[in-house]
Amino acid sequence: MSTPILVTGGTGNIGRHTVPLLQVAGREVRILSRHSRPAEPGVEYAEGDTVKGVGLDEALSGVGTVLHLAGGAKGDDVAAQNLVAAARRANARHLVLISVIGAGRMPIGYFRMKDAAERAFETSGVPFTVLRVAQLHDFALPMVKALSKMRIAPRGLRFESVGVEEVAARLAELTLGAPAGRVADLAGPQVREITDMVRAFDSARGRVHRLLPIGLPGAVGRAYRDGDNLADGTAMRGRATWEEFLANRDAGVVSAV
Repeated sequence: MSTPILVTGGTGNIGRHTVPLLQVAGREVRILSRHSRPAEPGVEYAEGDTVKGVGLDEALSGVGTVLHLAGGAKGDDVAAQNLVAAARRANARHLVLISVIGAGRMPIGYFRMKDAAERAFETSGVPFTVLRVAQLHDFALPMVKALSKMRIAPRGLRFESVGVEEVAARLAELTLGAPAGRVADLAGPQVREITDMVRAFDSARGRVHRLLPIGLPGAVGRAYRDGDNLADGTAMRGRATWEEFLANRDAGVVSAV
């Protein structure tokens, strides 16, 4: 009988796409949640908080594999350290972490926290897998909307956004497999200038705006212009383009994995 897989962040955007794939593979899933929830078919919930470090020993009881998806603007490094310590106490056999392309390079707090979380997993003594992914199409959308409204476009700002369904499929594959260490990054099919992304968004709505180019100052601006947020030539590439994401979103379509 297989042990349950503990998923942190299982009710978030990526988690909602990944958990069903684990279930389809016949695995029982335990989701760590800050609030108690009733069990569902194939899914149980454990109350706890990775940042505060509460409820983790109970959540990890009898668990062999942990998929760590939970994250936020603050505390990702602390959460990873707390989870790793609990995993060691529970004799877990596989830790899986989603991280971000550019961790360790981008001079932004979020990227630095992800880098620290990676190092916590890598030095944990527990077999691990780390997958760095590009920004999701879903996460790029609010920024693109805001830039469209303001009619500006930062020069040199590029993204290679990727579909959440493709990220979920890769995470499920890695979680169900053997520990693999740091694996190839996963990025979208295209590196796109933010100007093109905003124009595609406007075009999908039948609008044409003139965009005012602006500069991004300081170290952050230099990092984006240098492409420090982009994957290298060894990365895996998703198939869903930005335009396809916009079209499917407007049509209410959920892409198949």
